[in-house]
Amino acid sequence: MIRRILQWRPSAVFLLAATLITGIAVTDWKIVFEATLGFLYMFPLVLLGTICTWWQLTLAAAFCTFLSEWLDSFPVDMQVPRNMLIFTTLLTAGLLSRAVTKAYRREVDSVAQAAREMLARRSAEEQLEFLIQSSAAAVLTMTADGEILLANPAAHRLFGLPERSLPGRRITRYVPALGSVPSITDTDKIYRTQMQTRGQRENGEVFLADVFFSTYNTPAGPRLAALLVDGSEILREREEASLQQLLAGSRILVAAVSHEVRNICGAISVMHENLARQGVLRANQDFEALGSLVEALAKIASVELKQNISEPRAAVVDLQDVLTDLRIVLEQCCEESGIELRWDLPEELPLVQADRHSLLQVLLNLTKNSQRALESVPEKVISVSVSVQKDGVRVRVSDTGSGILPGHKLFQPLQKGADANGLGLYLSRAFMRSFRGDLRHDASCPGASFVIDLALATDPLEEKVERGALPHDSHTTLAS
Repeated sequence: MIRRILQWRPSAVFLLAATLITGIAVTDWKIVFEATLGFLYMFPLVLLGTICTWWQLTLAAAFCTFLSEWLDSFPVDMQVPRNMLIFTTLLTAGLLSRAVTKAYRREVDSVAQAAREMLARRSAEEQLEFLIQSSAAAVLTMTADGEILLANPAAHRLFGLPERSLPGRRITRYVPALGSVPSITDTDKIYRTQMQTRGQRENGEVFLADVFFSTYNTPAGPRLAALLVDGSEILREREEASLQQLLAGSRILVAAVSHEVRNICGAISVMHENLARQGVLRANQDFEALGSLVEALAKIASVELKQNISEPRAAVVDLQDVLTDLRIVLEQCCEESGIELRWDLPEELPLVQADRHSLLQVLLNLTKNSQRALESVPEKVISVSVSVQKDGVRVRVSDTGSGILPGHKLFQPLQKGADANGLGLYLSRAFMRSFRGDLRHDASCPGASFVIDLALATDPLEEKVERGALPHDSHTTLAS
């Protein structure tokens, strides 16, 4: 009954209390008793205690005391003690009802809150369990001594084991580096970091593992949680891309050296013929041997390189992704050097025809050249802007340096006064032209400004789209 009353609306409780007070007052007025009925006012006061404040209960107790005195008068010498007793009793009943009601409602709210928290916790646990079980990455929890406690299906696939066979095994059998991670009982440090190490499957096959792990404590003891990803495919793609880049650069470099050697041999041959026509050294065997050596060297330098050495393979590339990768690489080093990076890019960029790795290397070469040029200038700004043309896309890389000196021969290898023999710009232009692009210097702009012209992808449906972040390794960039 009390629980049901506590669920009523305040207006209904107030109406019931008023009805009871009226009924008691009428009964006390109409029927004559030898004893007072004032104690019956405790029941409406108990009801009012469920909805009223303490001062409202005080007024209600005083009002009921007045009714009891007015309708059932006592001798004068007993009125004051009687009224005080009735008032105190009624007020105590109301305040006690109010305290019990507040405690009950707090308990109900606490139970409801606990139920909601339990439901939310259960829902979170279900979502977390679903995430772990369906994750493509291997998730493991281990004790401080390396015993596996929990492993999801991806972990079993990664290590080549049947389902539910990993718990109870030692992680050092598969990832030895995790066995050397100190627990929080051995050190005050809490580890939340990542590493790249070797892993081993059950059949002995070795793979590259990217490991993200952390240590934590539980009532049962210290624990180690780890997330593992097989990085072998990324490593293979990275090394293959580096090899192709090296072979293409070597082919272009050897061709440039051969061209210079042919020019020198041609000049020496002219001088040899002139001396031979004069007849002074005609019978000299050393002179004749020198002519044979020059002729043999010219033949060697004139041999064309075989085309089986891989060139950068043009494909459909998302220029927005390439520029995003460039931004990730540049921002930190430019911030450390005090260089401001300015980007002027359209909201949408079309697909272009290029080799993703080679294009990024060309952009890095230009920006690295700009960083060196800005070391001794007060205003350090590198700007990268992109404009879409009818026949292609134009990428401009500019800086606020001193610019290119007049008479400086750009895009020519083996020139004096250039860093790394001037091969950077020469190789960059060769890479760009290998996939129908071009690289040129714009002398009309202040500082150094280079423009990359890229051809639009003619038919993206027929070519392979290369969309994927570059491996997070550091490659040697081209240097001019």
